[in-house]
Parts: sequence; C-alpha cells; structure tokens
Amino acid sequence: MNSKIISIGIVRAIGILVGISVLLYLLYQIQTILIYLVVALITTLIGNPILNFLKKRFKFNHLFATIATLSVFILILVGLLSLFVPLIINQGQNLSLLNTVAIEKDINNLIHQISVFLESHNIDSKIVFDQTQISSLINFDFIPNFINAIIGFISSFGIGLAAVLFITFFFLKDRVLFIIGFKKIIPDSHEMQILNSLDKINHLLSRYFIGLLLQLFIVFVLYLIVLLIFGIENSIVIAFLCAILNIVPYLGPLIASVLAAILTMISHLGDDFQSEILPTTIYVLIGFWVVQLIDNNISQPFIFSKSVSSHPLEIFLVILIAGFLSGIVGMIIAVPLYTILKVIGKEFFPDNIVIQLLTKNI
Repeated sequence: MNSKIISIGIVRAIGILVGISVLLYLLYQIQTILIYLVVALITTLIGNPILNFLKKRFKFNHLFATIATLSVFILILVGLLSLFVPLIINQGQNLSLLNTVAIEKDINNLIHQISVFLESHNIDSKIVFDQTQISSLINFDFIPNFINAIIGFISSFGIGLAAVLFITFFFLKDRVLFIIGFKKIIPDSHEMQILNSLDKINHLLSRYFIGLLLQLFIVFVLYLIVLLIFGIENSIVIAFLCAILNIVPYLGPLIASVLAAILTMISHLGDDFQSEILPTTIYVLIGFWVVQLIDNNISQPFIFSKSVSSHPLEIFLVILIAGFLSGIVGMIIAVPLYTILKVIGKEFFPDNIVIQLLTKNI
C-alpha cells in the first residue's frame, strides 16, 4: 500500500466525517421541523384507521375521507379548547388582580403549620426542610414574565399546530404517492420485505397510538372522579395534566401524584393544615394510587399488549431497559421503537429462534 492510497483513504475519511458533521448540524438547525414531521406522522398513524373506516363504511372517496378525518382532529382540539380557554381566561383575570403579598403570607403560614404538625409528632422539621430557605424562595414577582412566556408558548403552539395539520393532510391524502415514490428508491431484492415491514409497522403503531389515547382517556376520567369527590378546584385541568404525564410509563404517574398533592394543598391555602389540608391531600393521593393500580395492572397491560401484540412483562422490561439507557425520552419511545424492530426482525431474520419467539403473535 503506497502513500498515495493512504492519502486518498485519509482524505475520504475526513470527507465522510465532515459530511456527517454538516448533516448533524443541519438536522440540529431544523429540529423544529423534524418535530413537526414526527408529530404529523404520529397523527397520520392515528388517523389512518379513521380514514379507512370512513372509506369502507360510508363509501367516502379518498379526498373527502381525508378532509373528514382531519375535521375529527380539529373538532377534538376545539372541544378541548372550549373546556380550557374559559378556565385560562378566568385564571388570567385572577392573576391580574393577584395580591401576591397575601399569597406569600398564606404559603408561609402553610409552611409554619406543616412545621408545627411535624414537631408535634416528634419529627424535626429542619431535617425535612429548611423553613428559612423555602420562605426566601417564595417570590411572585415572576408572574408577569410567566404570563408573557405562556403567551409566547401559545403563539408558537398555534404555528406548530397549523404546520402539523397541514403536513398530516398531505400524509393522509398522498400516502399512495409516497409509497410509489418509496418503491422506486428501495433495492428490488428487498422490496417485498421492506414493504411488508412498513405495512405491519403502520398497522401496529396505529393500534398502539389509539390504545395510548384510550389509556390516557381512562386515566383522565378516573383522576377527574377522584378530584371531584374531594371538591378540588379546577379538577378538569388538574386531571388532564396528570393524565398527560402518564405518557411517561411508571415515572409519569409518580410525578402526577406529587403534582396533584401540591395543587390540592395550594387550593386549600388558609385552611387548617391538620384538620383540612393534610387529610384531603392524603385522600387525593390514595385515590390517585388506586387509579394507578388499576391502570398499571388492568388497562395499560391489556391495551398495550393487544395493540402491539406483546406480552405485558415484555413491555415492562423493554420500558425499564430503555429508561436506564436513555432516560425519560427512552421510556416514551421504547414501545414504538421495539415494535418497529420486532417487525423488521421478523421480515429479515424469520429463521432466528429468538425472533420467532418474540414475534409469534405478529
């Protein structure tokens, strides 16, 4: 091997590294657009069964079925907004008249009551929390900035929503054209395997995301019932936020319980801690734990195992491993990614014993 060949190899390697670096930089710069595409793809997977149902059941043509499917998504969004906008406006009016000094006084009083309660049970409150530090952190001067941040988020969310709906429309409308175009660029030797994989992935992920929405809806209703029973203000908003946190398997429900406890205590500021705040918070936590027990042992395993044709223990282990490897993001994408890998494994390595065991129900 002479020096010229070595030089060419080095230059080629450097060129490849530079190309990869430029590609990663470009992807980083357009990460927002990539997020729009991923969300639109998920929305498309959810919308495909609706579109097919409208075409088969009601004999809609493809364009009209696409418009009707997108209209369903828009109606759902309008329905959610009709629930939350009045509450947000009401809270905005309350914030404009907010007496921050009085709220700081109430929260400091709550901290004092907690300290007294702990001391009365022979628990050193300074070990649990340093009251002075917590009191020094209480500052409501951030509220104007927080409101501006919310307004900015709503603006960005509106732009993102419009972009996602626009992309989703063409994903649904022109999916056949995308498939035809994709066929032209894939190798002929693996065309059938790749197309079969895409078809199965589309079917399983559609079922998965619909199952996820069903699971979140069940959790939302159960959370709402618990909060209404104990008369918690803004029960719909709290239940919705806590249900959304269930997107993160196992860890999300724990965060939801803490959030519910904090919001319950805040909603009872000014009441006696030992006779009012503490019992109500404990009852809400018990209710949330019962909901999580039902979700973790009944609804979640059943819905997920049926939607992606995997055993509940298999799903649990996959989520656990993904959580250790990639944290919260890994836990969220674990089941869809594992489903994709299973389908690809079955199509390209059907004779492997391990893959046969894992994919026998696909």
